[in-house]
Amino acid sequence: MDDRHTRRFGLGTATCLVMGNIIGGGIFLLPASVAPFGTVSLVAFGVLTVGAVALALVFGRLAERHPDTGGPYVYAREAFGDFAGFLSAWSYWTMTWVSNAALAVAIVGYVHVLLPGRPTDTTDLVIALGALWLPALANFAGTRYVGLVQTVSTVLKFIPLLFIAVVGLFFFDPANLGSFHEGSGSALGGMSAAAAILLYSYVGVESAAMSAGEVRDPERNVGRATVLGTIGSAVVYLLGTVAVFGTVAHDKLVKSQAPFSDAVNAMFGGHWGGTVVAIAAVVSIIGALNGWTLMSAQSPYAAAKDGLFPAPFLTKRRGVPTFGVLAAVVLASALTVINYLIGSGGVFEILVLITTFSATVPYLLAAAAQVYFLLTGRRDKVRPARFARDLTLALTAFGFTFWLVAGAGYAAIYQGVLFLFAGILVYAWMAARRTARQGEEAATSLPTPADHEAVPPPAASAAVPPHTT
Repeated sequence: MDDRHTRRFGLGTATCLVMGNIIGGGIFLLPASVAPFGTVSLVAFGVLTVGAVALALVFGRLAERHPDTGGPYVYAREAFGDFAGFLSAWSYWTMTWVSNAALAVAIVGYVHVLLPGRPTDTTDLVIALGALWLPALANFAGTRYVGLVQTVSTVLKFIPLLFIAVVGLFFFDPANLGSFHEGSGSALGGMSAAAAILLYSYVGVESAAMSAGEVRDPERNVGRATVLGTIGSAVVYLLGTVAVFGTVAHDKLVKSQAPFSDAVNAMFGGHWGGTVVAIAAVVSIIGALNGWTLMSAQSPYAAAKDGLFPAPFLTKRRGVPTFGVLAAVVLASALTVINYLIGSGGVFEILVLITTFSATVPYLLAAAAQVYFLLTGRRDKVRPARFARDLTLALTAFGFTFWLVAGAGYAAIYQGVLFLFAGILVYAWMAARRTARQGEEAATSLPTPADHEAVPPPAASAAVPPHTT
């Protein structure tokens, strides 16, 4: 019955899933965030783009060999065993539902721009919870509706972003750029500092690989969707940031709370840019939540099939792991409530910091898995003619992800490692249950004395003639 609902994502929908998950609400503040470092931040963005594309190509290669739901989890487990696979699934799962809570809180400010009034904590909480549960309902309806929402939201948010990115180039004024490097220190230091902010712009490149089980012709389409989605996102990121840098004066951009709105106002005058950008931001975040809600269920579903996550995560309807969706939205909702109860300086902020580290663990393991497959010379996993190219891509992806870890900062790594190690207890529990179950199965499969009695003795063999020369 469920097979009728699987494999709903074609190349276009899978590409929209990647682009929609990469580009959330952060792009609307990104130019102002890196403006204090000068235009050297654009160089940092270019370097990061190369690393992100390399990572996307690695995921494409891995998906050709393992076109299964779970993506990074599947690759890590295949290469390094159950424990590495569990760490990948656990980290990814943590990152998704905590990030969803952050996106839900981020949407509140944009909604207030569209619906001005007197905000209260109660109304803000209702808006945030609504932003979490509406995409969850789309997921419960099945992959067909997830794909529809993702495609529509991607198109709607890309129209204004591409408009600003392209049209803004005609209003580009080099005098607005400011200096190449702002502040003290070297230009290289400025580029690294900017990169630390930009590093997480490309989280989501694995989206098609994570949902490979729902993609038609995954051996071919997952890799293509991953690369196309990453490149498409990079074009929007880079052109949009350049357009804002060139249309908004640098001293104003550094202090801007809505850089894309300021860019629209600088190009056409008036104050209607804020409304346009707010609409785009709301659509963008809803689309990202729609995609990330699906992602939050795929990794534990794949791990549950191998007995590394609790069995309820195997529940699947219309191509969607519904229990995983429910668990993620409930946890994200709880975090959102905590945020409004204790304030932004409490536990919620710490957990959001953890996601910056958690996202890199599956990436490192996936890149390392590709290196492992290549260096072990497994002919069923690697085509010899592509060895040098694939090894270069895998090492570049690993280096890029290692840079992600370094850019997360000491606090994020410290908290993230603690949260990662907390999962070891879950692994021990699941491993013990699986071992006990295997023991029971082995005991029931042993032959009984009655079975021995039922087996007739072998017939007497014919006499062997003497050896003759």
